[in-house]
Amino acid sequence: MQPLQCGLDRAATRHQHRGTMIRTSLAFAFAALTTTAIAGENFLVYFGTSTNAKNGSKGVYVARFNTATGELTEPQLAVEAGNPGFLAIHPSKKFLYACGDVTKADGKKAGGISAFGIEKGSGKLTLINQAATAGAGPCHVSVDKTGKMATIANYGSGSIGSFAIQEDGSVSPEVSFFQHEGSGADPKRQAGPHAHSVNFSPDNRFAFACDLGLDKVLIYKADPATGKLTPNDPPFAKTPAGGGPRHLAFHPSGKFLFVNNEMGMSETVFAYDADKGALTEVETVSTLPEADRGKKGLSTAESVAHPNGRVVYVSNRTHDTIAVFACDPATGKLTLLENVPVEGKIPRNICLDPTGKWLIAAHQDSATAALFKVDQDSGKLTFTGTKVNVPGSICVRFLALD
Repeated sequence: MQPLQCGLDRAATRHQHRGTMIRTSLAFAFAALTTTAIAGENFLVYFGTSTNAKNGSKGVYVARFNTATGELTEPQLAVEAGNPGFLAIHPSKKFLYACGDVTKADGKKAGGISAFGIEKGSGKLTLINQAATAGAGPCHVSVDKTGKMATIANYGSGSIGSFAIQEDGSVSPEVSFFQHEGSGADPKRQAGPHAHSVNFSPDNRFAFACDLGLDKVLIYKADPATGKLTPNDPPFAKTPAGGGPRHLAFHPSGKFLFVNNEMGMSETVFAYDADKGALTEVETVSTLPEADRGKKGLSTAESVAHPNGRVVYVSNRTHDTIAVFACDPATGKLTLLENVPVEGKIPRNICLDPTGKWLIAAHQDSATAALFKVDQDSGKLTFTGTKVNVPGSICVRFLALD
């Protein structure tokens, strides 16, 4: 890498007017090389689940996956836990965090965040500690790029919170909490706020909270040193009325952000101003084939951007498909390419492996997860025939093995 670095540096010196382009290209090149070097071929795959007597799930499950062969093993229980629906892995690869049921110091049950240590090799998890949230119905957890803070979204109460992460992976008591206020266009689904996710910006300066009940993406400043969030100015961006924003994904360039609207069966593209943390709507497009647009009772679940910047995927939860969009890297605009049967019932989280060659879809109601191969030219998906058993399957996360 050193000769490449020196050569590029000399070129930048000779051609100052192209300096910005060269630095940007260099950054992408090194990011790609680093990802490949760290990732290798062997991964652990963690599955977050909903746990109840009916589906038989007991907690977080783990499988093994090889990116060269596409071999995915049957998941095994990594740790018993109550409703560890969504997961986040610490950048050190030593810790995993789940939102769900926790036990407070007084012995009472509550919602919150659980911190687990990851056993190297086996992938088994050991509880480190738990912290309760002041909100109700936690449904999403994220960890910032530095690994110093975590956020949680509470769907039930329409609120978000943040926690500081200690050196040993443990989480502090909640250090910031924000109760969202207001309502949306749909009196049944949007009578009040319903925070559905919180995600950090690529530069780690901001956190974006999708609130289904408000038709807003609320914007906060992030302070990893303290683990705290503070409201940004501008404080939010609006999504289409009655759409119900749920989850989001950033374009790998950092210039665009994609939000799936759960109720509206649509994807909203925003242009992102990294200096201000501001979002400006570019367009909103349907995630359904034309023949099914306007049908009632359908919902989306997840948005994923391919690392090549040319494809975006959205899971259509009750349509049991994955919408595959071509993305224009210059404008962020989307063109629907296909709707692929998801090979299960009620797809929730969909997740690309770090190489971008494979996608796993978690099926909540059929208690399975399916593996798809990604065409590297078009981004289209092909079911591999591999489907594994995961009771109450909701979330998928990859962890590279050293």
